Amino acid sequence: MRDLTVGKARGLQQLSNSDGIFTICALDHRISLRKMMGSSKDSPVTYQTMVDFKLDLCEALAPYASGVLLDPSYGASQAISANVLPGGTGLLMSLDAVNAGNEGHAAELMQEWNVEKVRNIGASGAKLTLHYRPDLPNMASEQLNAITRLAYDCMKADLALFLEPKNYIVRELERDPWEFARKKPELAVETVAQLSKLPVDVLKVEFPADIAYEHDKGRLLDFCQQVGDASTIPWVLLSGGISYEVFCEQLELACKAGASGFLAGRALWQEAASIPPRQRLQRYKFLEKTAVERLNQLTAIASNYGRSWVDVVEMRNNYLYPDLSEEWDQIAEIEELFATEQTAVSDYTSEANP
Repeated sequence: MRDLTVGKARGLQQLSNSDGIFTICALDHRISLRKMMGSSKDSPVTYQTMVDFKLDLCEALAPYASGVLLDPSYGASQAISANVLPGGTGLLMSLDAVNAGNEGHAAELMQEWNVEKVRNIGASGAKLTLHYRPDLPNMASEQLNAITRLAYDCMKADLALFLEPKNYIVRELERDPWEFARKKPELAVETVAQLSKLPVDVLKVEFPADIAYEHDKGRLLDFCQQVGDASTIPWVLLSGGISYEVFCEQLELACKAGASGFLAGRALWQEAASIPPRQRLQRYKFLEKTAVERLNQLTAIASNYGRSWVDVVEMRNNYLYPDLSEEWDQIAEIEELFATEQTAVSDYTSEANP
């Protein structure tokens, strides 16, 4: 069982609910969100329209989530300054560069942000995406070194680190999507096995099968169970842009296999991105009704079937003084001496004033 220091444990407490289940809304999309929102002369996608959309997402969903995942560019500081991120909702900060995680490249951090800045803004944890192939050892070694450096920075700051691995097609190895789909369960399990050995705290995991090719629920549950057996740290399921209905089915299977909740984005709110900014009120009504209902349903599934992250780690108080027992003995001796002196003074006073 992995040791978890106090600062990291506190971060995970802030990002999970009272049952130790993560019900986190992913609102850190940037390039993908711009594409979803579209752009035209009548309704261009600007910096402010991106910010406004994230503020609406946060205001509508954050009160019902255990945490929100926000990016530094359009979301985190803006949500805090606009007072739409409740104090009781944890903040998970994305450190991914805009073009981070390109297939075949090491994960790239935002140049303007680091672990210290994430801690200073009051975030409960940091998140990084990693496009990863465990069957390409030379490339994997370089990526593991980069993640380990970030992990040690988080250890120094006592900040929780979420890692989001994503497998991808290599044209030289997979001639078509079916061949990749056939390999996907094995890749997913080996990815989790390798990355959970790193000093990271939570894995944000893709569903370990392509449901376009595999429909048998028994086999799907078995794939999820293999992921659960391979992970030595808590893990959550990401939605990855699939429909809400499909994600509900995947989440139930993942939680039955030991997942500690979810980190869901587009499955909750993707239809709202196509509503033009000039119809912001209509968009917000969709978020506060449909998206909130979806979030509450996902929360119910995760709470019913998920495994508390507290059961997966051993919390260690790394802020206790090493010589506390010696100090305690010294304090006890001083208190005993003081009590003896007080008794002597009291006896003398009584004798002097009969």
